[in-house]
Order: sequence, then C-alpha cells, then structure tokens
Amino acid sequence: MTTISGKRAFLEILKSEGVDTIFGNPGTTELPLMDALAVETGIRYVLGLQEAAVVAIADGYAQASGRLTVVNTHVTPGLGNALGMLYDAQKAASPILITAGQHDQSFSFTEPILWGDLPVVARPFVKWSSEVPRIEELPRAVRRAAKTAMALPTGPVFLSLPGNILQEEAELDLLQPTRIAPRIRPDRQAVEEAARLLARSDHPVLIAGDAVAQSGAFAEMVQLAELLGAPVYTESVPSRATFPATHPLFAGPIGRLAPLLNATLKEHDLMFSVGGDLFTLSLPSDVDPMPAGLPLIHLDNDPWEIGKNYPAKVALFGDARETLREVIQLLIDDMPAARKSKAKQRLAETRAAIADKLAKLKAKAKKLEGTQPMQPLALLHAIGEALPPEAVVIDETLSSGTGLRQFLKSDDPQSFYGLRGGGIGWGLPASIGIKLALPSRPVVALVGDGSAMYTIQALWTAANSKVPIIAVILNNSSYRILKQRAHNLRGYAAQTGSFVGMNLVDPPIDYVGLARAMGVEGLKAASIADVVTAITRGLKSATPLLIEAKLDSALWDA
Repeated sequence: MTTISGKRAFLEILKSEGVDTIFGNPGTTELPLMDALAVETGIRYVLGLQEAAVVAIADGYAQASGRLTVVNTHVTPGLGNALGMLYDAQKAASPILITAGQHDQSFSFTEPILWGDLPVVARPFVKWSSEVPRIEELPRAVRRAAKTAMALPTGPVFLSLPGNILQEEAELDLLQPTRIAPRIRPDRQAVEEAARLLARSDHPVLIAGDAVAQSGAFAEMVQLAELLGAPVYTESVPSRATFPATHPLFAGPIGRLAPLLNATLKEHDLMFSVGGDLFTLSLPSDVDPMPAGLPLIHLDNDPWEIGKNYPAKVALFGDARETLREVIQLLIDDMPAARKSKAKQRLAETRAAIADKLAKLKAKAKKLEGTQPMQPLALLHAIGEALPPEAVVIDETLSSGTGLRQFLKSDDPQSFYGLRGGGIGWGLPASIGIKLALPSRPVVALVGDGSAMYTIQALWTAANSKVPIIAVILNNSSYRILKQRAHNLRGYAAQTGSFVGMNLVDPPIDYVGLARAMGVEGLKAASIADVVTAITRGLKSATPLLIEAKLDSALWDA
C-alpha cells in the first residue's frame, strides 16, 4: 500500500478500469478532482456547458465504445440537470459511472448551499447509488460501482464524492477490477422447447432487441431468420441497430401504437423476442398490442423484462448470441425435412412481401422529391442514398422519422443509435460521444428542431473538442408530434386549429446563427439537393457542421 490522496486514487482506479475520458461540467465541489486532472496525462476531460448535454454525450460514448464511461456533475442542481438524460441512459443500459462532488463532510449536516442527499436523488435512475463515507472505502466504492455498471444488464451507477475525501491522504490498497463474464447460457430444456416451437410454427415473427447488438449476435439473428423464413422487426423504440437494414427479411420498426402492433402480430402464430421490449407504447388504447393467444418465446439478459407484460410460453434468461447459436444448431439438426422445405417457401414469400412494401415506400418518397417545402419522407430517402455504408446515424427525428430505418444502409451494430428512453434533447450531444468512440466513421445526427433546443449548447463541445459530426436539424417550426397527438384527442385544438405552446415561430429560431455563435459552421438548406450537397461536404471535413433543413410544417406528411 502507498500513501495517496483521494483525488489521485480516484483517477488511478479509473485508469485501471479502462477509463481514459471524463465528461463533465465542474463546480466548486469538483475542484479537488479538477486539481488532480491538472497534472493527469492518462485521462482527458471533455467539457460540456450543461449537465443534460454532458450526460447525453457520455451516453453516446458508452453505447458506442461498450466501455465504462465516467461523468462528473456538480452537487444537487447539477445532478438534477442531468436526470432527464440519465433516464435515457438507464433505458439504453449504458454503463455509466455518474459522480457528483459533495460538500465537505465536516459541515454537510448544516445543509450548506446546493447540498442535497445525492444518492437518494440519483437512485431511481441507476442500478446502485451511494456516497463514499471515508477515504479508506474509496477504492472499494469505485470498484463496486464499475463492476455493477458493467454487469448484465449493464446500466448507470452513482457515487457521491465528498470534497474532504478527495483531499485527504491515506495508505490505500487500490484493489483490482472485477468483471462478471457476460456469456450466460440458458437452461437447456428451455432452449430445446424454443427450438421445437419454432420448427412447428407456420408463421413465426422475430423481434430483434438491443441485446442482439450488445451481445454481437447479428450473424446469428440473420441465420435464424433465414432458417425460419421469418420477418424481423426491431423493437418498438430501439437504441441500436439490431438487424442488417439491407437484408431482405428486415421489416423495419414494429411501431409503438397498439392497434398497428396488433394488426402486424396477428398475422403470425408465434413470436420470438430476442432482447426486445414488449412493449413501450406512446399512447393508451382499447386495443391490446399483443393478439390474444399468440405464443411468446422471450429471451433476455434481464430477467425483469422476461414475461413482464405478457406471459412467455418459453422464458430464456441468457446471452443472445450463445442462446441463438444453441437454438440454430437444434433447428439444423432436428427440424423435420418437410418443415425445412416449408420454411424455404416461406422465406421466398416473406422476402417478396417485404420487397414490395419497401418498393412502394421508396416510390412514394421519390414522388415527393420535388415538393416544396421539403417532405420528411423524401428527405430521409435522399439522405439514406447519399450516406456511405460506414456512416453512423443518430436518430431523434420523432414525427419526421417514417421510413428512416428502411432507407439507411445500417448493416452493423454500430451503424445506428436511437432514442430508446424518449427524453428529448439526446441526439445532438449523443452524436458527439459516439464520434469520440468511433473516430474513423462518419457520424450524422438527424434531430428535430424542438429536440435540438434542449441541448443546443452541445455544439460548443463539438467545436471545443474538435469533433467532426454532421448535425441535420429537421426544422418544422413546431413541436409537431404534440400537435399530431393533440389533434387526435378530437378536442378544442382539433376543432379550432389552435395548438397552444407548440409553435416555434415568434420569433423563428436561427439554428445556423446559434451554430456559428458556438464555433460550428452552419448552412441553411432549402431543398433536398441542398441537404445532400451539404452532407457530402461535411463528410469530407475535419470540423463539425450543422445543416438546417426547412421542412413542411403541415400537421401530416404528404
């Protein structure tokens, strides 16, 4: 053991846990940590101008890197600012250690300015939350936090760091990292039953959830779909690419409105959800999304999710990749010849049906290409065609996102990131973290105008840290999704056309001006050709670029 200060011990422990970046916005209670960083060469500090943006940047970095990611916030108000984006990180299962500087313990009992019971504030949004009680417990606390964040199901954890503990010195054993092996194998009998049901099914459907990307099960998901001739949908609100978008069995997002979900699923006699969320819905409905009597095979690495809303005929707790490999081998070895022949016929039929739907969607998009102002469907189709296969797309399009997943060439787990949590303002800063984690790949964020304004200050971080993202602001001058849903209530707003608090027009927001004020180049695009030209230019640039695309502000797409 060696004598070391708490602040130096904290950084040394983080480095041994594989951390080389801290994302933060400092205040007075973080000064001991900032002082230690002044002479630290192994960890960089990425500054954000507000904690919501900071956490979303870190969330993107955590998802794209798969590594423990550290965020430092400032006492109670700073942690409070972070909670909306921490909620999104929780839903995306991002392995984040979020910390907050706490007041010196010698006078915390007096409730000084900005003080709060920080572990209690954070607890609903994290897997584990605590405060370091004394310097001798610092190594154990940080090691426990790191292990817990990285253990399946991964997710955020919180530590409160009192200033006196960071300043004190003591003889400390810094301990060693612990990682729980993730390749959990499910019960063999349950795997055999799942394979039996799949082999006997006449019209199976597959739901590919985030667990597919997290476990590296892309190839297995494709092999299973082809063996069964089954369509593959993404879960209702995915945060990752979970199936190759250009594969002929990719049917796109399954949606989050109950009547549409029910109509889709009732065409099938068996559903196999591989880490899929069943179901995150947008609105209540008299129609249940799950058709009555539809058998469910439910696989997840989080036992809480299995059978949470709908009973599973077969419940599989385990790693997606290892489980699918076992199921696939059983189907290859034991599926009757007549069933294999039927699956081949179903494969051809399913491919043809999906291809027909996609062709119609693309034809509609092409027909709208010349419409002014720009129609979202046509714009997203053009962007999908313009982007190279290696591009990474961050999606926070909300009401303008129809067709995006089908139009993109997102064929690997890191090619797409979406807003699973639903707390808006995530996309723009998340793209910065994703680019930091994937520096060799072009990163394009597609963000609604309302969403962008929640964390627009993230542009400063992109400029300051020299992160060459492309941010396309889809500007319809409104909270359009709220207008649509208010209209569907069939109340006063629908009758009068008056949507209170949902227009962003008086005065209009100058996104290009905001970008330039924070050191980012901005371009206005009045046509689809303008957007494509600007994106092509941005792909060749080493600096960030914002593109403001003026969309049709009509309540419904053409």
